[in-house]
Amino acid sequence: MRSSDKKMGSDDLLTLKNPLFANYVFYTTVVLLKMFFLAGYTSRERLTRKIFANQEDVDGFTDNRGGTHKIKLDDVGVERIRRNHLNDLENIPAFITLGFLYLFTDPSPVTALWHFRIFVFSRILHTISYQVPLPQPSRAGCYITGLAVCFSMAFQILSKIYRM
Repeated sequence: MRSSDKKMGSDDLLTLKNPLFANYVFYTTVVLLKMFFLAGYTSRERLTRKIFANQEDVDGFTDNRGGTHKIKLDDVGVERIRRNHLNDLENIPAFITLGFLYLFTDPSPVTALWHFRIFVFSRILHTISYQVPLPQPSRAGCYITGLAVCFSMAFQILSKIYRM
């Protein structure tokens, strides 16, 4: 019998040898990179528009070439990106936590993969629909889809615990 034919041991659950965990790590990394992209995009927009949220930022980024740097908390462009990023901060940690706990329920690898894929693609589409902006209910649909994935994993986690 080849070593690849052996059943995965419990010691391999949280290693990249486990395809289930490897998929979780991959999709979690993708969605985190997307979230970090929005953080950088917010900063880029603030610098480009010379609009900051704090006086020390105005002082630190004012150069000798002049230009008007100011504190402004209601710039439409910056706020759209920032709200999108805040939405990620509200949803992605829940996915990461539930996805990790979901791994311990011994889910079908195919079902788990689709949970991870659907969540990540819903967040990417949510960002696109937020930034373009696309008419509602496109953004709401993306949000609800990601939320449904999280509820599905949470339900399966609780069901597994209840059956124990």
